[in-house]
Amino acid sequence: MNNILIIDDEEKLRSLLSKIITLEGFEVFQAGDIKSGLRKIESNEIDVVLCDVKLPDGNGVETTKIIKEKYPTVEIILLTAYGNIPDGIQAMKNGAFDYIIKGDDNNKIIPLLYKAIEKVGLTKRVAQLEKQLDKKYSFDTIIGKSKTIQSAINAARKVATSDATVLLTGETGTGKEVFAQAIHNASLRSKQNFIAVNCSAFSKELLENELFGHKAGSFTGAIKDTKGIFEEANNGTVFLDELGEMPLDLQAKLLRVLETGEYLKVGDSKTTKVNVRIIAATNRDLRKEIENENFREDLFYRIAVFEIQLPSLHERLSDIEELAYFFLKKCTRNNNKKITTISKDYIDLLKQHHWKGNIRELRNVIERSVILSDDSTLIIESLPFEILQLNKTASKEKTLSAFELASAEKIHIQKVLNYANGNKTKTAELLGIALTTLYRKMSEYSLE
Repeated sequence: MNNILIIDDEEKLRSLLSKIITLEGFEVFQAGDIKSGLRKIESNEIDVVLCDVKLPDGNGVETTKIIKEKYPTVEIILLTAYGNIPDGIQAMKNGAFDYIIKGDDNNKIIPLLYKAIEKVGLTKRVAQLEKQLDKKYSFDTIIGKSKTIQSAINAARKVATSDATVLLTGETGTGKEVFAQAIHNASLRSKQNFIAVNCSAFSKELLENELFGHKAGSFTGAIKDTKGIFEEANNGTVFLDELGEMPLDLQAKLLRVLETGEYLKVGDSKTTKVNVRIIAATNRDLRKEIENENFREDLFYRIAVFEIQLPSLHERLSDIEELAYFFLKKCTRNNNKKITTISKDYIDLLKQHHWKGNIRELRNVIERSVILSDDSTLIIESLPFEILQLNKTASKEKTLSAFELASAEKIHIQKVLNYANGNKTKTAELLGIALTTLYRKMSEYSLE
Protein backbone atom coordinates (compact mmCIF):
# COMPACT_ATOMS: atom_id res chain seq x y z
CA MET A 1 0.00 0.00 0.00
CA ASN A 2 1.27 3.48 -0.91
CA ASN A 3 1.40 6.25 1.69
CA ILE A 4 0.11 9.76 0.95
CA LEU A 5 0.72 12.84 3.12
CA ILE A 6 -1.58 15.89 2.96
CA ILE A 7 -0.10 19.14 4.32
CA ASP A 8 -2.75 21.86 4.52
CA ASP A 9 -3.88 24.24 7.26
CA GLU A 10 -7.54 24.02 6.12
CA GLU A 11 -8.83 21.14 8.22
CA LYS A 12 -12.08 20.66 6.25
CA LEU A 13 -10.27 20.43 2.91
CA ARG A 14 -7.66 18.13 4.44
CA SER A 15 -10.34 15.79 5.79
CA LEU A 16 -12.24 15.76 2.49
CA LEU A 17 -9.12 14.95 0.47
CA SER A 18 -8.19 12.29 3.00
CA LYS A 19 -11.58 10.51 2.59
CA ILE A 20 -11.42 10.62 -1.20
CA ILE A 21 -7.85 9.30 -1.34
CA THR A 22 -8.52 6.61 1.29
CA LEU A 23 -11.36 5.29 -0.89
CA GLU A 24 -8.77 4.70 -3.62
CA GLY A 25 -6.96 2.27 -1.31
CA PHE A 26 -4.13 4.55 -0.15
CA GLU A 27 -2.91 5.08 3.42
CA VAL A 28 -3.32 8.79 4.22
CA PHE A 29 -1.43 10.92 6.77
CA GLN A 30 -2.32 14.52 7.62
CA ALA A 31 -0.42 17.59 8.84
CA GLY A 32 -1.53 21.20 9.37
CA ASP A 33 1.87 22.83 8.87
CA ILE A 34 5.31 22.24 7.38
CA LYS A 35 7.04 21.34 10.66
CA SER A 36 4.60 18.54 11.53
CA GLY A 37 4.57 17.44 7.87
CA LEU A 38 8.34 16.97 7.85
CA ARG A 39 8.04 14.91 11.05
CA LYS A 40 5.46 12.67 9.34
CA ILE A 41 7.83 12.10 6.39
CA GLU A 42 10.67 11.31 8.77
CA SER A 43 8.70 8.71 10.75
CA ASN A 44 6.71 7.13 7.88
CA GLU A 45 7.62 5.87 4.42
CA ILE A 46 5.73 8.53 2.44
CA ASP A 47 5.44 8.16 -1.35
CA VAL A 48 3.52 11.30 -2.39
CA VAL A 49 2.94 14.63 -0.63
CA LEU A 50 -0.04 16.89 -1.41
CA CYS A 51 1.10 20.25 -0.07
CA ASP A 52 -0.55 23.66 0.10
CA VAL A 53 1.62 26.52 -1.16
CA LYS A 54 0.79 28.99 1.65
CA LEU A 55 1.14 27.53 5.13
CA PRO A 56 1.38 29.11 8.60
CA ASP A 57 5.10 28.36 9.01
CA GLY A 58 6.38 28.58 5.45
CA ASN A 59 5.96 28.22 1.72
CA GLY A 60 5.20 24.93 -0.06
CA VAL A 61 7.38 25.83 -3.04
CA GLU A 62 10.47 26.15 -0.84
CA THR A 63 9.45 23.12 1.21
CA THR A 64 9.46 21.07 -2.01
CA LYS A 65 13.18 21.73 -2.38
CA ILE A 66 13.84 20.69 1.24
CA ILE A 67 11.88 17.44 0.88
CA LYS A 68 13.43 16.47 -2.49
CA GLU A 69 16.97 17.04 -1.22
CA LYS A 70 16.46 14.73 1.76
CA TYR A 71 13.95 12.26 0.24
CA PRO A 72 14.56 12.24 -3.55
CA THR A 73 12.07 9.40 -4.26
CA VAL A 74 9.12 11.31 -2.70
CA GLU A 75 6.91 13.09 -5.26
CA ILE A 76 5.20 16.39 -4.36
CA ILE A 77 2.00 17.83 -5.81
CA LEU A 78 1.51 21.48 -4.83
CA LEU A 79 -1.99 22.92 -4.23
CA THR A 80 -2.65 26.66 -4.37
CA ALA A 81 -5.72 28.87 -4.10
CA TYR A 82 -4.22 31.51 -6.37
CA GLY A 83 -1.92 30.15 -9.03
CA ASN A 84 0.73 32.29 -10.65
CA ILE A 85 3.30 31.51 -13.32
CA PRO A 86 6.50 32.41 -11.37
CA ASP A 87 5.49 30.17 -8.45
CA GLY A 88 4.63 27.35 -10.85
CA ILE A 89 7.97 27.61 -12.65
CA GLN A 90 9.93 27.69 -9.37
CA ALA A 91 7.93 24.75 -8.02
CA MET A 92 8.91 22.60 -11.01
CA LYS A 93 12.56 23.71 -10.71
CA ASN A 94 12.50 22.63 -7.06
CA GLY A 95 11.34 19.16 -8.09
CA ALA A 96 7.53 19.30 -7.74
CA PHE A 97 5.64 16.64 -9.69
CA ASP A 98 2.86 19.13 -10.50
CA TYR A 99 1.33 22.46 -9.45
CA ILE A 100 -2.47 22.70 -9.46
CA ILE A 101 -5.19 25.18 -8.40
CA LYS A 102 -7.61 24.20 -5.64
CA GLY A 103 -11.22 23.88 -6.75
CA ASP A 104 -10.58 24.27 -10.48
CA ASP A 105 -8.33 21.22 -10.70
CA ASN A 106 -9.87 18.94 -8.02
CA ASN A 107 -10.78 16.35 -10.66
CA LYS A 108 -7.09 16.12 -11.56
CA ILE A 109 -5.91 15.07 -8.08
CA ILE A 110 -6.64 11.33 -8.23
CA PRO A 111 -5.24 10.80 -11.76
CA LEU A 112 -2.18 12.83 -10.74
CA LEU A 113 -1.73 10.70 -7.63
CA TYR A 114 -1.66 7.53 -9.72
CA LYS A 115 0.90 9.05 -12.11
CA ALA A 116 3.05 10.19 -9.18
CA ILE A 117 2.83 6.72 -7.57
CA GLU A 118 3.89 5.14 -10.87
CA LYS A 119 6.93 7.42 -11.00
CA VAL A 120 7.81 6.63 -7.37
CA GLY A 121 7.68 2.89 -8.15
CA LEU A 122 9.91 3.29 -11.19
CA THR A 123 12.41 5.44 -9.27
CA LYS A 124 12.59 2.85 -6.48
CA ARG A 125 13.10 -0.01 -8.94
CA VAL A 126 15.91 1.85 -10.70
CA ALA A 127 17.55 2.62 -7.34
CA GLN A 128 17.29 -1.06 -6.38
CA LEU A 129 18.83 -2.16 -9.69
CA GLU A 130 21.67 0.34 -9.25
CA LYS A 131 22.24 -0.98 -5.74
CA GLN A 132 22.35 -4.56 -7.04
CA LEU A 133 24.73 -3.54 -9.82
CA ASP A 134 27.04 -1.77 -7.37
CA LYS A 135 27.04 -4.90 -5.21
CA LYS A 136 27.66 -7.16 -8.20
CA TYR A 137 30.74 -5.21 -9.23
CA SER A 138 32.21 -4.28 -5.86
CA PHE A 139 35.52 -5.33 -4.33
CA ASP A 140 33.61 -7.20 -1.61
CA THR A 141 32.20 -9.63 -4.20
CA ILE A 142 35.59 -10.58 -5.67
CA ILE A 143 36.19 -14.13 -4.47
CA GLY A 144 39.43 -15.21 -2.86
CA LYS A 145 41.36 -14.90 0.39
CA SER A 146 44.82 -15.76 -0.92
CA LYS A 147 47.57 -13.18 -0.43
CA THR A 148 48.00 -12.65 -4.16
CA ILE A 149 44.37 -11.74 -4.90
CA GLN A 150 43.99 -9.71 -1.70
CA SER A 151 47.10 -7.72 -2.62
CA ALA A 152 45.55 -6.88 -6.02
CA ILE A 153 42.23 -5.93 -4.39
CA ASN A 154 43.95 -3.65 -1.85
CA ALA A 155 45.88 -1.87 -4.60
CA ALA A 156 42.69 -1.42 -6.66
CA ARG A 157 40.80 -0.04 -3.65
CA LYS A 158 43.49 2.58 -3.10
CA VAL A 159 43.57 3.79 -6.70
CA ALA A 160 39.78 3.70 -7.17
CA THR A 161 39.11 6.97 -5.35
CA SER A 162 41.74 8.83 -7.36
CA ASP A 163 41.38 9.76 -11.02
CA ALA A 164 44.58 8.01 -12.08
CA THR A 165 44.76 5.92 -15.24
CA VAL A 166 45.03 2.21 -14.38
CA LEU A 167 46.65 -0.65 -16.31
CA LEU A 168 45.47 -4.15 -15.38
CA THR A 169 47.83 -6.90 -16.50
CA GLY A 170 47.68 -10.67 -16.24
CA GLU A 171 46.80 -13.82 -18.13
CA THR A 172 43.54 -14.28 -20.02
CA GLY A 173 40.60 -15.02 -17.73
CA THR A 174 42.01 -13.54 -14.52
CA GLY A 175 39.08 -11.13 -14.06
CA LYS A 176 40.40 -7.85 -15.47
CA GLU A 177 36.97 -6.49 -16.47
CA VAL A 178 35.52 -7.37 -13.05
CA PHE A 179 38.33 -5.35 -11.44
CA ALA A 180 37.78 -2.45 -13.86
CA GLN A 181 34.06 -2.28 -13.02
CA ALA A 182 34.79 -2.50 -9.29
CA ILE A 183 37.28 0.38 -9.58
CA HIS A 184 34.69 2.46 -11.46
CA ASN A 185 31.95 1.71 -8.93
CA ALA A 186 34.20 2.76 -6.04
CA SER A 187 35.23 6.00 -7.79
CA LEU A 188 33.77 9.50 -7.80
CA ARG A 189 32.55 8.73 -11.35
CA SER A 190 30.39 5.80 -10.23
CA LYS A 191 27.11 7.50 -11.18
CA GLN A 192 28.35 8.12 -14.73
CA ASN A 193 28.76 5.67 -17.63
CA PHE A 194 31.19 2.76 -17.62
CA ILE A 195 31.77 1.63 -21.20
CA ALA A 196 34.00 -1.30 -22.16
CA VAL A 197 35.48 -2.02 -25.57
CA ASN A 198 37.65 -4.94 -26.67
CA CYS A 199 40.41 -3.50 -28.88
CA SER A 200 41.02 -6.89 -30.53
CA ALA A 201 37.40 -7.28 -31.67
CA PHE A 202 37.53 -4.60 -34.41
CA SER A 203 39.54 -3.74 -37.49
CA LYS A 204 41.54 -0.49 -37.30
CA GLU A 205 38.86 1.52 -39.12
CA LEU A 206 35.98 0.12 -37.10
CA LEU A 207 37.85 0.58 -33.80
CA GLU A 208 38.61 4.22 -34.64
CA ASN A 209 34.94 4.83 -35.41
CA GLU A 210 33.86 2.93 -32.27
CA LEU A 211 36.13 4.97 -30.01
CA PHE A 212 35.92 8.43 -31.57
CA GLY A 213 32.73 8.53 -33.67
CA HIS A 214 32.37 10.22 -37.05
CA LYS A 215 30.94 13.22 -38.88
CA ALA A 216 28.16 12.88 -41.44
CA GLY A 217 29.59 12.34 -44.94
CA SER A 218 33.01 11.19 -43.70
CA PHE A 219 32.57 7.85 -45.50
CA THR A 220 29.97 5.98 -47.54
CA GLY A 221 26.92 5.34 -45.37
CA ALA A 222 27.79 8.00 -42.77
CA ILE A 223 24.46 9.83 -43.07
CA LYS A 224 24.59 11.54 -39.66
CA ASP A 225 27.02 12.55 -36.93
CA THR A 226 27.71 9.65 -34.56
CA LYS A 227 29.15 9.73 -31.05
CA GLY A 228 32.01 7.44 -30.16
CA ILE A 229 32.59 5.63 -26.87
CA PHE A 230 34.68 8.47 -25.43
CA GLU A 231 31.86 10.96 -25.97
CA GLU A 232 29.23 8.54 -24.65
CA ALA A 233 31.34 7.99 -21.52
CA ASN A 234 32.04 11.68 -20.90
CA ASN A 235 32.61 12.25 -17.14
CA GLY A 236 32.62 8.47 -16.69
CA THR A 237 35.05 5.60 -17.32
CA VAL A 238 36.26 3.90 -20.52
CA PHE A 239 37.66 0.37 -20.16
CA LEU A 240 40.01 -0.57 -23.01
CA ASP A 241 40.42 -4.34 -22.94
CA GLU A 242 43.25 -6.01 -24.90
CA LEU A 243 44.99 -2.65 -25.28
CA GLY A 244 48.09 -4.36 -26.68
CA GLU A 245 46.12 -5.15 -29.85
CA MET A 246 45.47 -1.48 -30.67
CA PRO A 247 47.10 -0.32 -33.96
CA LEU A 248 49.95 2.20 -33.62
CA ASP A 249 48.21 5.14 -35.33
CA LEU A 250 45.20 4.76 -33.02
CA GLN A 251 47.61 4.67 -30.09
CA ALA A 252 48.64 8.20 -31.09
CA LYS A 253 45.00 9.37 -30.93
CA LEU A 254 44.56 7.69 -27.54
CA LEU A 255 47.71 9.43 -26.27
CA ARG A 256 46.20 12.78 -27.28
CA VAL A 257 43.04 12.01 -25.28
CA LEU A 258 45.16 11.22 -22.23
CA GLU A 259 47.30 14.35 -22.58
CA THR A 260 44.71 16.96 -23.63
CA GLY A 261 41.27 15.39 -23.28
CA GLU A 262 40.71 16.13 -26.99
CA TYR A 263 40.43 14.13 -30.20
CA LEU A 264 39.17 14.40 -33.77
CA LYS A 265 36.16 12.41 -34.89
CA VAL A 266 36.54 10.58 -38.20
CA GLY A 267 36.06 13.19 -40.94
CA ASP A 268 35.97 16.14 -38.53
CA SER A 269 38.22 19.22 -38.46
CA LYS A 270 37.04 20.45 -35.07
CA THR A 271 38.24 18.74 -31.88
CA THR A 272 35.86 17.14 -29.40
CA LYS A 273 36.72 17.61 -25.72
CA VAL A 274 35.93 14.96 -23.11
CA ASN A 275 36.66 14.22 -19.47
CA VAL A 276 37.03 10.46 -19.04
CA ARG A 277 38.99 8.12 -16.83
CA ILE A 278 40.73 5.32 -18.70
CA ILE A 279 41.27 1.83 -17.31
CA ALA A 280 43.14 -0.46 -19.68
CA ALA A 281 43.92 -4.17 -19.64
CA THR A 282 46.23 -6.50 -21.52
CA ASN A 283 47.61 -10.02 -21.31
CA ARG A 284 50.63 -8.98 -23.37
CA ASP A 285 53.97 -7.81 -22.00
CA LEU A 286 53.80 -4.19 -23.18
CA ARG A 287 57.47 -3.62 -22.38
CA LYS A 288 58.38 -6.34 -24.89
CA GLU A 289 55.88 -4.89 -27.35
CA ILE A 290 57.72 -1.55 -27.04
CA GLU A 291 61.03 -3.29 -27.81
CA ASN A 292 59.40 -4.90 -30.86
CA GLU A 293 58.03 -1.48 -31.89
CA ASN A 294 54.42 -2.65 -31.61
CA PHE A 295 53.51 -0.29 -28.78
CA ARG A 296 54.33 3.38 -28.14
CA GLU A 297 56.62 3.96 -25.18
CA ASP A 298 55.10 7.40 -24.46
CA LEU A 299 51.60 5.87 -24.36
CA PHE A 300 52.79 3.11 -22.03
CA TYR A 301 54.00 5.61 -19.44
CA ARG A 302 50.72 7.56 -19.65
CA ILE A 303 48.55 4.46 -19.42
CA ALA A 304 50.58 2.61 -16.75
CA VAL A 305 50.36 5.36 -14.12
CA PHE A 306 49.13 2.68 -11.72
CA GLU A 307 49.72 -0.92 -12.79
CA ILE A 308 48.01 -3.85 -11.09
CA GLN A 309 49.11 -7.41 -11.88
CA LEU A 310 46.22 -9.85 -11.47
CA PRO A 311 47.37 -13.30 -10.33
CA SER A 312 46.78 -16.40 -12.43
CA LEU A 313 44.76 -19.22 -10.90
CA HIS A 314 47.77 -21.46 -10.32
CA GLU A 315 49.20 -18.63 -8.17
CA ARG A 316 46.14 -18.73 -5.91
CA LEU A 317 45.42 -22.45 -5.48
CA SER A 318 43.87 -21.89 -2.05
CA ASP A 319 41.00 -19.99 -3.71
CA ILE A 320 40.01 -22.78 -6.10
CA GLU A 321 37.60 -24.54 -3.75
CA GLU A 322 35.73 -21.31 -2.92
CA LEU A 323 35.54 -20.37 -6.61
CA ALA A 324 34.34 -23.87 -7.52
CA TYR A 325 31.46 -23.68 -5.03
CA PHE A 326 30.58 -20.17 -6.24
CA PHE A 327 30.30 -21.38 -9.85
CA LEU A 328 28.49 -24.54 -8.71
CA LYS A 329 25.76 -22.41 -7.16
CA LYS A 330 25.36 -20.30 -10.31
CA CYS A 331 25.48 -23.22 -12.74
CA THR A 332 23.02 -25.40 -10.81
CA ARG A 333 20.56 -22.51 -10.80
CA ASN A 334 21.02 -21.87 -14.53
CA ASN A 335 20.71 -25.55 -15.41
CA ASN A 336 17.91 -26.41 -12.97
CA LYS A 337 20.02 -28.98 -11.10
CA LYS A 338 20.20 -29.84 -7.39
CA ILE A 339 23.91 -30.34 -6.74
CA THR A 340 25.15 -29.11 -3.40
CA THR A 341 28.61 -30.60 -2.82
CA ILE A 342 31.89 -31.35 -4.59
CA SER A 343 33.95 -34.43 -3.81
CA LYS A 344 37.43 -34.02 -2.31
CA ASP A 345 39.02 -35.92 -5.22
CA TYR A 346 37.38 -33.49 -7.63
CA ILE A 347 38.79 -30.45 -5.76
CA ASP A 348 42.23 -32.08 -5.52
CA LEU A 349 42.36 -32.54 -9.30
CA LEU A 350 41.25 -28.95 -9.87
CA LYS A 351 44.22 -27.82 -7.79
CA GLN A 352 46.63 -29.90 -9.90
CA HIS A 353 45.44 -28.49 -13.23
CA HIS A 354 47.42 -25.60 -14.79
CA TRP A 355 44.37 -23.45 -15.82
CA LYS A 356 45.65 -21.64 -18.90
CA GLY A 357 42.22 -19.99 -19.18
CA ASN A 358 42.19 -19.22 -15.45
CA ILE A 359 38.83 -18.35 -13.81
CA ARG A 360 36.97 -18.42 -17.12
CA GLU A 361 38.20 -21.96 -17.78
CA LEU A 362 37.32 -23.07 -14.24
CA ARG A 363 33.75 -21.85 -14.69
CA ASN A 364 33.45 -23.77 -17.96
CA VAL A 365 34.69 -26.97 -16.29
CA ILE A 366 32.20 -26.61 -13.41
CA GLU A 367 29.31 -25.94 -15.80
CA ARG A 368 30.23 -28.98 -17.91
CA SER A 369 30.30 -31.14 -14.79
CA VAL A 370 26.94 -29.81 -13.62
CA ILE A 371 25.35 -30.67 -16.98
CA LEU A 372 26.80 -34.21 -16.92
CA SER A 373 26.05 -34.97 -13.26
CA ASP A 374 22.90 -36.75 -12.09
CA ASP A 375 23.86 -36.92 -8.42
CA SER A 376 23.89 -34.30 -5.66
CA THR A 377 27.71 -34.28 -5.63
CA LEU A 378 30.20 -33.42 -8.36
CA ILE A 379 32.57 -36.36 -8.84
CA ILE A 380 35.78 -36.70 -10.88
CA GLU A 381 34.10 -38.75 -13.62
CA SER A 382 32.42 -35.58 -14.86
CA LEU A 383 35.74 -33.78 -15.39
CA PRO A 384 37.24 -33.24 -18.88
CA PHE A 385 39.78 -35.78 -20.21
CA GLU A 386 42.85 -33.55 -19.75
CA ILE A 387 42.10 -33.10 -16.03
CA LEU A 388 41.30 -36.79 -15.52
CA GLN A 389 44.78 -37.57 -16.89
CA LEU A 390 46.17 -35.88 -13.78
CA ASN A 391 44.46 -38.53 -11.69
CA LYS A 392 46.17 -41.31 -13.67
CA THR A 393 49.52 -39.59 -13.30
CA ALA A 394 48.98 -39.25 -9.55
CA SER A 395 48.11 -42.97 -9.25
CA LYS A 396 51.19 -43.91 -11.25
CA GLU A 397 53.32 -41.72 -9.01
CA LYS A 398 52.01 -43.47 -5.96
CA THR A 399 52.91 -46.91 -7.35
CA LEU A 400 56.37 -45.91 -8.45
CA SER A 401 57.25 -44.24 -5.17
CA ALA A 402 56.99 -47.55 -3.34
CA PHE A 403 59.57 -49.23 -5.60
CA GLU A 404 61.72 -46.63 -7.23
CA LEU A 405 62.63 -43.39 -5.42
CA ALA A 406 64.39 -41.99 -8.51
CA SER A 407 61.23 -42.31 -10.61
CA ALA A 408 59.22 -40.49 -7.96
CA GLU A 409 61.83 -37.72 -7.84
CA LYS A 410 61.83 -37.41 -11.63
CA ILE A 411 58.03 -37.06 -11.74
CA HIS A 412 58.06 -34.53 -8.90
CA ILE A 413 60.69 -32.35 -10.60
CA GLN A 414 58.73 -32.48 -13.86
CA LYS A 415 55.55 -31.37 -12.07
CA VAL A 416 57.30 -28.42 -10.43
CA LEU A 417 58.87 -27.46 -13.78
CA ASN A 418 55.40 -27.47 -15.35
CA TYR A 419 54.04 -25.39 -12.48
CA ALA A 420 56.84 -22.82 -12.95
CA ASN A 421 56.26 -22.75 -16.73
CA GLY A 422 59.79 -24.06 -17.33
CA ASN A 423 61.49 -21.35 -15.25
CA LYS A 424 64.54 -23.15 -13.84
CA THR A 425 65.38 -20.55 -11.19
CA LYS A 426 61.85 -20.59 -9.80
CA THR A 427 61.77 -24.42 -9.94
CA ALA A 428 64.99 -24.66 -7.92
CA GLU A 429 63.57 -22.24 -5.34
CA LEU A 430 60.33 -24.23 -5.01
CA LEU A 431 62.26 -27.50 -4.67
CA GLY A 432 64.64 -25.97 -2.13
CA ILE A 433 67.76 -27.01 -4.05
CA ALA A 434 70.61 -25.17 -5.79
CA LEU A 435 70.21 -24.29 -9.46
CA THR A 436 73.29 -26.39 -10.32
CA THR A 437 71.70 -29.38 -8.55
CA LEU A 438 68.53 -28.92 -10.58
CA TYR A 439 70.46 -28.87 -13.89
CA ARG A 440 72.36 -32.01 -12.86
CA LYS A 441 69.16 -33.89 -11.97
CA MET A 442 67.45 -32.70 -15.18
CA SER A 443 70.37 -34.08 -17.18
CA GLU A 444 70.31 -37.32 -15.21
CA TYR A 445 66.56 -37.82 -15.79
CA SER A 446 66.61 -36.48 -19.37
CA LEU A 447 64.24 -33.65 -18.50
CA GLU A 448 63.87 -30.54 -20.62
